[in-house]
Amino acid sequence: MRRTDRYPVKGANSLWQLYRTVSFWKVAKNFVVIQLARYCPFIPVKNWLYRTFLHMKVGEETAFALMVMVDVMFPEKISVGKNTIIGYNTTILTHEYLISEYRLGEVRIGSNVMIGANTTILPGVSIGDGAVVAAGSVVHKDVPPGAFARGNPLQVIENSAD
Repeated sequence: MRRTDRYPVKGANSLWQLYRTVSFWKVAKNFVVIQLARYCPFIPVKNWLYRTFLHMKVGEETAFALMVMVDVMFPEKISVGKNTIIGYNTTILTHEYLISEYRLGEVRIGSNVMIGANTTILPGVSIGDGAVVAAGSVVHKDVPPGAFARGNPLQVIENSAD
């Protein structure tokens, strides 16, 4: 089970009630910063934008590829270790807005991790140091340190820690 905090809502679905859960101005600022970072070809500048304006924890020598989409509402719940690569067009979510509730959860990505292109990382998961996640995967559960994981649903294929 992913580690998320659940918040029930009454009436319209939780996404319809978005600005009761997060400030419009925060989302607007985050959107602009994220769009700048998505297209920025300079990795140090991209990391600076994430650290400075989105309050993400980003380790030294970590590289976010072109078009990575971090959570627009709660990016401060994302932490990434040192020397990690986040592949092209990956999405990292820390929120889920559902019909009768919304959920928030931290995403922790370790050091020396490789995330393949077009991966989706859901709220409340941890990816351990040295893990590899294959392109196109949906990370809906924790990935142990040193593991190779792939697919939808995610399967741990090999764990070098074993």
